[in-house]
Amino acid sequence: MCGALIAVVASVSGLNVAQREIAESLGASSGDVLWIINAYTIALASLLMPIGAIGDKWGRRPVLLTGLVIFGVASVAAAVAPSVGVMIAARALAGVGAAMVMPVTLAVITSSFSDEERPRAIGIWAGFSGAGGILGLWMSAIMVDFFSWRWLFTLPIAMIMVSGALSFAVVPNSRESQGRFDVLGSIFSALAIGGLVFGIHEGPEKGWGDPLALYPVVIGALSLIAFVLWERHTDHPLLNVSAFSNRGLSTGFTTITLVFAVMFGAFLVLFPFFQTVIGWSAVHAAFGMLPMAIMMMPMSATAPLVAQKIGRRTTMLLGLGIGMAGLSILALMASVEGGYWSVLPGLLILGLGLGLTMTPSTEAITTSLPENEQGVASALNDTSRELGGAIGVALLGSILTSGYTHRVAEFATSLPSDLSQMVSKDYFLALGAAQSVQTSSPNLASQIVDAAQHAYVDSWTATMWVGVGILAAAFAFVAAFGAKRETTTQPAPTVAEPQLALSGANR
Repeated sequence: MCGALIAVVASVSGLNVAQREIAESLGASSGDVLWIINAYTIALASLLMPIGAIGDKWGRRPVLLTGLVIFGVASVAAAVAPSVGVMIAARALAGVGAAMVMPVTLAVITSSFSDEERPRAIGIWAGFSGAGGILGLWMSAIMVDFFSWRWLFTLPIAMIMVSGALSFAVVPNSRESQGRFDVLGSIFSALAIGGLVFGIHEGPEKGWGDPLALYPVVIGALSLIAFVLWERHTDHPLLNVSAFSNRGLSTGFTTITLVFAVMFGAFLVLFPFFQTVIGWSAVHAAFGMLPMAIMMMPMSATAPLVAQKIGRRTTMLLGLGIGMAGLSILALMASVEGGYWSVLPGLLILGLGLGLTMTPSTEAITTSLPENEQGVASALNDTSRELGGAIGVALLGSILTSGYTHRVAEFATSLPSDLSQMVSKDYFLALGAAQSVQTSSPNLASQIVDAAQHAYVDSWTATMWVGVGILAAAFAFVAAFGAKRETTTQPAPTVAEPQLALSGANR
């Protein structure tokens, strides 16, 4: 289960380290590469809710196995893709498969383990889902550096094959036999989430007034309103929207969204820091992210034990407070001269805080809905992660870019026009400008690198403080509205099919 989860989560971040290689191999423009990356995320995010409900209605095990097959076939197609069009189609299909895998993995856990074992199982799941992005960056960087970008898909394919065999043998099946499937609600939810994620992805690149960014956001917002209105009046809703009045569900969903906004935003600014400021290769930069994952995974598994002693709400507050401390240390200590050692303490503390927060937040969501709706509950959890990640990349990425442009502007005006445009537009382009004059004017090249690095670190500091503000908002929300009385997943009549039970499962 966790192997399948890592495969689909790592596929979100893995291609980021191979953008240049993919562009050169397929003759793709920068816009084409963004479509290759975003096609997966948009398909995944838009289909989570409908497919989660399908698993609840007609069986979680067959949905999981079908998703693994689709994801595996799509990964093979991507690995041998001869053109940009085939690559985009393969990645979109992989997103469909991932949407069938992600919610079902958690739903199987929440509906199979006993009340005593469930928190620890959720903690392990949360740890793998949170750290999977970092592991994906690291493994992908190794594949690209030592082999080829096409080798990026070999590890997910292998993991999917193993996970499929194990899932076929040991994963139990359960399905809810009552009620009709909410087709219209599924369409509205897909348009709402897909439109919002698409628009948020396109906004920073094209500008928020561009039709490719504005129209999807408008369609997503209108579809969200239509979804809520429809769900409130239909007899068999995809999601009982009144459940958001449950404090556990509302605080869990909000916290996961904001935590993943910070985490994905941190990924976005950390990777260029390692490459542009410290001068590391992609492999080295990805390796530099691992301490955060190393802290996050065990803390996610340990969080249920902490919650047993001090309560779920207090554990969430503790994790958010530690996360704010980690980001504050990153903002205060990061420097050009300090290198990696100036960011390592903050990385470790941030990973500790996020790991401690994710498990109780996830459990707050899943325990707020009955057992026969665990597919929908899991899809809500996954949707919050995808939506939060998109928001974090757009918001923190925009702040970083605009901050860099503002801080380097004065220096850029002193340069010849061609160099000035490169330096002021982007920190990677600034390094390219420095390389272009390295032979003819090494002193000027050194000045460009120094100015770009310091402008990046200054804008990095501002970005980290915004991240602190996001976690502070989550802290305030949990403190004000977090459920003080904890709940457990409520049982519901299910039709269980005889299968070998999971080790330690309650079925």
